[in-house]
Amino acid sequence: MSKVEEFEELRPLLFSIAYRILGSVGEAEDAVQETWLRYDGLATRPTSTKALLSAAVTRISIDVLRSARVRREAYVGPWFPEPLLSDPYQDPARSVELADSVSMAALLLLERLSPLERAVFVLREVFGFGFDEVAAAVGRSEAACRQLLVRARRHMEAGRPRFEAVRKEREELASRFFDALREGDVAGLRELLAADVSMVGDGGGKAPQLARAVIGAENVARLLASLFPRLARIDVTFEPHEVNGQPGAIFRDRDGKVLHILALDVLDGQIQTIRSVINPDKLGHVGPVADAWAIDREVRQARRRTE
Repeated sequence: MSKVEEFEELRPLLFSIAYRILGSVGEAEDAVQETWLRYDGLATRPTSTKALLSAAVTRISIDVLRSARVRREAYVGPWFPEPLLSDPYQDPARSVELADSVSMAALLLLERLSPLERAVFVLREVFGFGFDEVAAAVGRSEAACRQLLVRARRHMEAGRPRFEAVRKEREELASRFFDALREGDVAGLRELLAADVSMVGDGGGKAPQLARAVIGAENVARLLASLFPRLARIDVTFEPHEVNGQPGAIFRDRDGKVLHILALDVLDGQIQTIRSVINPDKLGHVGPVADAWAIDREVRQARRRTE
């Protein structure tokens, strides 16, 4: 197998490691590309290509995360990870860990960890690397990595949700939610929402977004039931699509450009959280991005005409 073939075979794993450390599709892809450049420059072949490349992409991701965290502290409004429509890496033996770890809720919990804690948790808990491999990847002793993992687990387990184990039930609930959304059915939406459901938007100051989180089933149901019919009047459509391993949808303008992505957290047969990513910087990997400000103006104009 050539160097290129070896690398391409491992690319899905490398991207999945980087994305979970960084929470950014673009930054993860850049980290993988930098890993290739370093690997391509090696004069000798390693004993374990997987171990070497996993360690390299981890170290690169840690460095990127350290600088990214400074930018995130100055971020306008809530910060969410870039939506991931499909995880390129699959491992049946670790399907539960992989699915849990890529959800929006889990990635936001990972933000509480230090870069080293995050890397150790991802490598050990999500991908099942041995402590010797984890230690080599992060440049710490095995004992230190065990301590980092203990701290990381403590943070994660304190707030970690457990999502619906039965995929079919989750998908059926999401289907009912999106049917009610299309119809502007307040009662239909309300019965699918947890009593303390929250709806939050990430515009990053670059697109219209909610001024604050909307809390409570009644408030969220009424907002959604009034919002989508207005968007539909100017030919905004949506297509249900898995987002970060959970139910969601991609909203598009009349030209098919991506307006925003909605992600749902489903637990105990109800929707607990609704997250909307509308920051155009986080949508470009999905396709051409709509002008959210222009859409907002058009919605307002259409509303005035009907009043």
